[in-house]
Amino acid sequence: MTPNRSDFVILNKKLEKYAQLLSDNFAVPLNELSQADRCRLGFYVYVLENVCEESDLFRITDAIIDTEFNRILTGDSGNDYGMDAVFVDEGAYSLKLFNFKYRESFKPGSMQSLNDIFTSTKFLNLALSDDKKDFSKLSEKVKDKVEKVHEILTDPQEEWKVEFYLVSNDSEAVRDVGGDLGHLANNYAIKVRPLALPALTKYMSIRPEPISAKIILDSQAVMSYSEGEKASAKSFIVRMKCSELIRITCDQNSLREQVNMEDSAPLSQSNLDFNVLFDNVRGFVNKSKYNKNIGKTLKENPTKFFMYNNGVTLVAKSIDAKELAGKKRVKLEINDFQVVNGGQTLRTMHDFNRLDVNNIESYLYDAEVLVRIFMPESESDEKHKIAEYTNSQNAIKPVDLKSLASEQIRLEQYLHEHDIAYARKTGDTGPDDKKSYAHTINMETFGKILKAMSGYPDKATNGLKDIFEGSYEDLFVNDFDLKAAPALIEKYFSIIRSYKNKKLRGNQLKFFYIMYFSDRYSKLGEDSIISLLETFLDEYRKSNDLTEVKALGSTSFKNEFEKLLDENNLKLEAS
Repeated sequence: MTPNRSDFVILNKKLEKYAQLLSDNFAVPLNELSQADRCRLGFYVYVLENVCEESDLFRITDAIIDTEFNRILTGDSGNDYGMDAVFVDEGAYSLKLFNFKYRESFKPGSMQSLNDIFTSTKFLNLALSDDKKDFSKLSEKVKDKVEKVHEILTDPQEEWKVEFYLVSNDSEAVRDVGGDLGHLANNYAIKVRPLALPALTKYMSIRPEPISAKIILDSQAVMSYSEGEKASAKSFIVRMKCSELIRITCDQNSLREQVNMEDSAPLSQSNLDFNVLFDNVRGFVNKSKYNKNIGKTLKENPTKFFMYNNGVTLVAKSIDAKELAGKKRVKLEINDFQVVNGGQTLRTMHDFNRLDVNNIESYLYDAEVLVRIFMPESESDEKHKIAEYTNSQNAIKPVDLKSLASEQIRLEQYLHEHDIAYARKTGDTGPDDKKSYAHTINMETFGKILKAMSGYPDKATNGLKDIFEGSYEDLFVNDFDLKAAPALIEKYFSIIRSYKNKKLRGNQLKFFYIMYFSDRYSKLGEDSIISLLETFLDEYRKSNDLTEVKALGSTSFKNEFEKLLDENNLKLEAS
């Protein structure tokens, strides 16, 4: 689908939300920046969050080495040598490199420039150099990334997946007519992936208007289900043609309502309405082997697809079922529905449909898929439990599964009333995309705050799995005070501003230490505790030869600092 000016405008609105997120967490004065500069800042975070499937803002900003971005964020103007971001996933042996180019205005047909990617070869050549003297001139952040990339590219033991993303908001991705990208990929043994506006719009998570559809099925292909004889809500498990699933999830309302299509041509040109995936917890991986398998089965064994695929799960606000004359067929009207499981299958079906105008007639009419259509009794809670539990057997991060939990929905709604946007999922920027919130905070950061305030400021940043699994019930349910949430969030951002005003170098662990201990030692005061922490941290680091993060993450550091606060508190009480 060719992007248009509206896509460009919608993307910019999303980017400004991300800029606000940076402003809150790094005390960046947005009013001093132009709209284009704000969008440019948000562009980095938006892309990295979606491409790297990482929602921890501090991990994302740590990956960004672009000179101008860091100058605005932290005052660090180190030369980036043509590379804008370096994201390392140690567990997956994955290295993602990024070159960004943000365009201030929309130009139909504009294409990415190959020149942008070749500026990054300076960084790659530096990283491949065996002369460590070349590294001495680098800023601390850039040096850290260069050394890590050097280690990865020269590692003889492990096979790393290295990808280079050429990212811009141009209308079209670069077409490598002369094979230059191929030469670059071969020279450095990396995969080169152009990413432009058509792909970027797919990442956008905008709260949808209700989506509805009608479908007629053979009675033998439909099984109804209800929780009990007296239950008012009925759900259905159906065997559906893949062509019909494409129709009821396409972006044309007239096709979704058309139950007896005689001409398949309009459907062969339709696109997926991505709004149906708003409540789907799983992100889409464009190069997944499973997507290839889905497409292969559709083409080579369409009649076997029903047996080979796990199917798709829909949750609807209401389902109207009517037996047609002769009781041979059933008409279903599915109102305000979301695809909560099987989004990857659905997207791949639509991509397969778009590959060739003949695919709809040749393959998709013959292939069938299992579709579960649920209408929960209590829509607010059960809808999100269905999304969570039907995905829990797959390899999805715990934080993503919990994003649809009922307590998270209530928290989002409560914070919305207090002018705080609570971002539960990747790409989400609050319940109302048109509202300007006082603060925006993602679910991971708030989980870390709760972990810190429960007595573990030292463990708050490296325990996301525990926060959203082992400790989840205690943090968000059993011991959780909903009314205290706005004040906690305001306190967090207040401490960030304090660090910025004092011209001190902050990080999340420091902020969590100050939050926890200023609550415990309120008489000492926040300013005094900040001063004590900075002095003690500097001494502890030097005597133990540790980085700030490793020192702050140490239980012994936390215990010793607590003793220091006890002593100062006693002196204050005695005076």
